Amino acid sequence: MNDLTNVTTGEVRLSYVHLFKPYAAGQGQEEKYSCTVLVPKTDTDTMGRIRSAIEAAKQKGVSDKWNGVCPPLVPTPVYDGDGVRPSDGMAFGPECKGHWVFTASAKADYPPEVVDANGSPVLNQSEIYSGIYAFVNVTFFPYAFGGKKGIGCGLGPVMKRRDGEPLGGGRMSAAQAFGALPPSPASAAPQAPYAPLPAAGSYGYTSPVTGAVSPGAVNPITGLPF
Repeated sequence: MNDLTNVTTGEVRLSYVHLFKPYAAGQGQEEKYSCTVLVPKTDTDTMGRIRSAIEAAKQKGVSDKWNGVCPPLVPTPVYDGDGVRPSDGMAFGPECKGHWVFTASAKADYPPEVVDANGSPVLNQSEIYSGIYAFVNVTFFPYAFGGKKGIGCGLGPVMKRRDGEPLGGGRMSAAQAFGALPPSPASAAPQAPYAPLPAAGSYGYTSPVTGAVSPGAVNPITGLPF
C-alpha cells in the first residue's frame, strides 16, 4: 500500500483492546473497534514512520480539510507514556513507561481483521486481550469537526505476535482467579452431628402438644433455664 499516511508497526503492546465488538467509552458516544498501542521508545524505526505519516496527514488536511491553511498547533494522537494523560493530567499507567502511546479506532461498519502469527484468522476471541504483543496497521488522517482540527488514527488489521502479561481489563483464567480450591462440600469429611435435645425427665421437657414446660427445663439453644 503506497500511502504515506499508512504505517504497519513493529512489535507493539496492546491495551484497552476492543477488536471483536465495538465499544463506547462514554454514554451517548459512538461505538467503535479500538485499541491503545504502546510503541517502545527503542523502536525508532516505527516512530520515524509514524511521524512521517502524521506529517503526510497534515498535508492532506491543508489540501482537503483545512481550506489550504495548516493550524499553528495541530493536535496529534501520539503521547509520551512517561508524561501525563491529556484528558485528566494524571500519569499514564506503569505499562506505558518507556513507550509512545496512541489509540487507533475503526467505525462499527469496518471491523479490523485479526490474525495470528501465521496470518490465520483468530477464532478464539480469548486469545486477544490487553497485554498481548502484536503488529498493527494504522492510518493517520486529518479531521475538522465541531470547530476543531487535528490528526486522528484509523485502525486496520492486527496480527498477534505473542502473549504477554494481561493488563487491567484483560481476561483472567479460573486458576488465576481462584487459586487452589478447598475440597467441595460433597468430598469434605462429614461433620459431627448436633448433640441431641435433652430427654424428658433430665433437664426438663417441653410438651409437643400443650407447649407446657416442665420444671427445670433448659433451653437447648441458650443453655439457660426457661
